[in-house]
Amino acid sequence: MDQVRVHGRRTTLALAAGLLAAVTACSGDAQPRATPTSSAAAATSSPSPSPDEPEVTRTEAAEVFAEVTLSEDVLRVKSDLQGRLGLAVDLTDGGQTRITVADYLSTDYAPRRYTWGSPTLFVPRFEQGEGSPWFSALATRDGRPTLLTFTRSDRWRISSAARLLPGQKLPEIEFDADGYAGAVGSDDKTVTISPQFMGPVHASVAETGTAGVTAGLIAAGPYTTEIAEQIASRREDAKAEGFSYDSIFSADNYPVYALRTEDGGALIQYSLSRTTTTTTRTAEDDYIPVPKSARWAISTPVLRRTLRLVETHQYATAVPPLTAPKAAAVIAHDGALTRATGT
Repeated sequence: MDQVRVHGRRTTLALAAGLLAAVTACSGDAQPRATPTSSAAAATSSPSPSPDEPEVTRTEAAEVFAEVTLSEDVLRVKSDLQGRLGLAVDLTDGGQTRITVADYLSTDYAPRRYTWGSPTLFVPRFEQGEGSPWFSALATRDGRPTLLTFTRSDRWRISSAARLLPGQKLPEIEFDADGYAGAVGSDDKTVTISPQFMGPVHASVAETGTAGVTAGLIAAGPYTTEIAEQIASRREDAKAEGFSYDSIFSADNYPVYALRTEDGGALIQYSLSRTTTTTTRTAEDDYIPVPKSARWAISTPVLRRTLRLVETHQYATAVPPLTAPKAAAVIAHDGALTRATGT
């Protein structure tokens, strides 16, 4: 197990060092905006963990945050480095993979670079041998508090990133005596919405609003009931203009992560896909305009038959305990148009 951990850190460090050298050679004076911690840069070996040591320590999590964000930033430097997008994708998992691909393709391989602040870490105490460990971190990204989740399979990757919404703050997370965060199981029944059902419930509210069976489980707002109102309004407008319109949310198979909050509730992080389809219903002269946000994927300004837009959204939602039920609140979000097709 110790050898696996060391190999994973060495791989990420080697990737960061190699990318920095390659990108600097390609771009001249490009410099990264973050530097790995001194302990991470010196990590070449690690003592055997004690029987009571968790699978992921807080020290390791701090190193991973520095290493992965540094590697990701270096890749975002505009350069002629071959396979840059593939390397960037290999630093991601879950919904972040689709968002990263769109970041590169929609900007002609010049995605926005971020400036990161120091993280506050939320590291669950996983037992040694855990196959899919993860941890979360709250850090400023370009000055805005952003909640990230990192997950490990063969290496550490960013799986989720959602910015705190204006006026929102993270609920108090539960920690044990050693500073490790509490994790909530996917089928936990002590909270009003179990983590495994968070995505489907949110998808239902975003589609049906206050009229569906899930009404009231998530608080009204711009990412829930207001989306449902928008869909209904656009469907009516499209019908009046001779088109059909629909917009569907799906949880797909995206991973879900949940931290225990001090009040007994949970902070759940998850992703949803939104697929919006517009189709002509009358004569061939009725063209569908392609929005500017999709022109990186569809070169023509109009389509004859069908336009399909796929968005990927990532959220963090505070879910109350079952002992004090109330509507869950979406407190963080990020998302992007990640695919566009049409005929």
